[in-house]
Amino acid sequence: MNLLDTGIEKGLIRFDEGRNFVTYVHQNKKRNYNNPEEKVQAETFLTLVLIYGYPENRIKQFIPVQMGVETKEADIAVYSDDECEETYILVECKKEDLTDQEFNIAVDQAYSYAVAEGAKYVWTTSRIKNQYYEVPDKKPKSRIEIPDIPQFGINKLAPYKYVKGGISQTETDTEPKNIVSEPDPNVKQKFFELQPVSESELTKIFIQSHQALWGGGQRNPSVAFDELDKLIFCKIWDEKHPRKNGDPYDFQIFRDEDPEDLLKRIKKIYAVGEKEAPEVFKDGITLTAQETLTIVKYFQRINLNKTDLDSKGKAFETFMGSYFRGDFGQYFTPRPIVKFIVDSLPITHKSRVLDTSCGSGGFLLYALDKVREQANEFYDPIKDEKDHYKYWHDFAEKNLFGIEINDQIARTAKMNMIIHDDGHTNVIASDGLLSDSEMQAKSGNKEFKYNSFDFIITNPPFGSSIKQTEKAYMNQYNLAIKELDWLNTTSSGKPTLRDSQSTEVLFLEQCHKFLSEHGYLAVVIPDGILTNSSLQYVRDNIEEMYRIVAVVSLPQTAFSATGAGVKSSVLFLRKHKDKQTEKISNQKTKLKEQVKTDNNYIATIEKWEKEKMDGIRKLEAITKAKNPKANKKEITEMIQADKSAVQSAFNDKVNLLKEDLTEKYFLAKQTALDDYAIFMAIAEDIGYDATGRSTNNNELIEIGNELSKFIAHINKTES
Repeated sequence: MNLLDTGIEKGLIRFDEGRNFVTYVHQNKKRNYNNPEEKVQAETFLTLVLIYGYPENRIKQFIPVQMGVETKEADIAVYSDDECEETYILVECKKEDLTDQEFNIAVDQAYSYAVAEGAKYVWTTSRIKNQYYEVPDKKPKSRIEIPDIPQFGINKLAPYKYVKGGISQTETDTEPKNIVSEPDPNVKQKFFELQPVSESELTKIFIQSHQALWGGGQRNPSVAFDELDKLIFCKIWDEKHPRKNGDPYDFQIFRDEDPEDLLKRIKKIYAVGEKEAPEVFKDGITLTAQETLTIVKYFQRINLNKTDLDSKGKAFETFMGSYFRGDFGQYFTPRPIVKFIVDSLPITHKSRVLDTSCGSGGFLLYALDKVREQANEFYDPIKDEKDHYKYWHDFAEKNLFGIEINDQIARTAKMNMIIHDDGHTNVIASDGLLSDSEMQAKSGNKEFKYNSFDFIITNPPFGSSIKQTEKAYMNQYNLAIKELDWLNTTSSGKPTLRDSQSTEVLFLEQCHKFLSEHGYLAVVIPDGILTNSSLQYVRDNIEEMYRIVAVVSLPQTAFSATGAGVKSSVLFLRKHKDKQTEKISNQKTKLKEQVKTDNNYIATIEKWEKEKMDGIRKLEAITKAKNPKANKKEITEMIQADKSAVQSAFNDKVNLLKEDLTEKYFLAKQTALDDYAIFMAIAEDIGYDATGRSTNNNELIEIGNELSKFIAHINKTES
């Protein structure tokens, strides 16, 4: 039961039927609950009563405070006497969506109210962030920041708030480490365990803490992102660090501690992590002590490890999506599409899985979550914790791989994996189109081997081109070479390199290289690959390299919410065995020769070529007869227009013949090549609209169910 429900049950608050208004029963004050600040105030009031133990009659809300000639209103005052004459704690409540600068203004306001009212303690809260202060008895009343306000009956505070297990300290308990003052001998001192948080709350924490570091331009936003990542890493590491019940967490504020001491403690956590996962961050923490203190205040109360995985993932992706789109122009694959692709494929804990353009790691995380769910089928997460953990963690450590060209985004993918309890990643920062040997040499990871992956799930970058003059590896790709026209009647010549090739086309071939025989590729591609006549050669190569499994058309708006508007589809392909690829290639070559032979192609072209030349010579002769004094150059100029017309007529006839033979070739190919079924589907509603808002209807779910059955049938019946 949450605080609001408990408050209602105990008669502390009540709501109207639509929960538009909240009434604080003791004071009989009715307030607009739709006001964001009121939501925070209601929860803060209940926290004071239900968690900190203060009697309801010693709490007043919305009290007037005289500030010089002005009268202000304080949100909550807690009194040390039943007559409510001696103000003990002054509380200021603010809405959750608050910048760090706005929060600091609220702190100043609350402290000034406390001094005016003679309060001993100050609590400023937005629920997302909390700051506590002790007001000295003597002037100057300089602020003393403390870890928490005292609970009812506690006259002296412990030096920290959060301990493992959240146990209470009594007069007979062993004194916690670093305690500086004894609690009241007759009252239990409560300590708090870290708490999981919701997706929306965690998203706000990510965004507000990043904004605090960014400072509206004082620091480069990408640098701020890196530094925030490092502190999140420290937070996770601190939560996982072995400690006994009652031992305090290190990632929190301690009383009577200088910010420099906090920074040293955080850097000590980071140093341990650097040894365990040196690939995550190569540089140390560069934040100032005060900046570190700011971020610790945002994260100290929450338990990232125990926050629901889906909530963590959505929060982190929401934060990254809003940030990266603005800073890098990256467009991450929406979750419904990622889930559809992963759910459709028979990935298990033994599968080797790769994303060749992994971005922030969305596909990898869904593959990991799929295997984690499979672990539930074999092991109880609690009773068989070790076996359950080993089942999915071995998959993450040994079988899950990602390549990302941007070094910072690659580090973010690693952090994303760590947040999802992986603790180990095989994500490398590399151009995904390099050869496997080059990747291995540069990354030091020998597992990025051609012909070794069972599944590749990816959304390669669209629209950009690789130029031969810029990348020496272009000659390693067949799809970067101009194939000779099979209807070309001139000398055979040699294939030449294209000046450039689009990245999505090259990735189709690179993925083929990485896949093992009968391995699956699921790739998001622009529809142009499937429909443009100029890309027929790409489709020809696909049918030789792969068994086409499925084509699922996505709506035009699939990527609109992330800033991209290219009409796309998801292509599912199964890598042929080498013998099958060779067989198809040979069949097609024979078919082409057969079509040319059956239609007397060479003889026809030669005949038309002779007729063309005869016609031109005839033009020259007639013109010469009419202009006997003209030289050869003048004759050529006179017949230029007629000559061009003859050449154009010849070209038209040849092109029509080529079109006819091409059509005959395709018809013959349909009969000659092995026939197989292809799963085709059009998804018009995939769970969200062009703005990203939920439509409460996702056709990809049903399509995915049917596709997974189709793939299972292929695996069972096709060798």
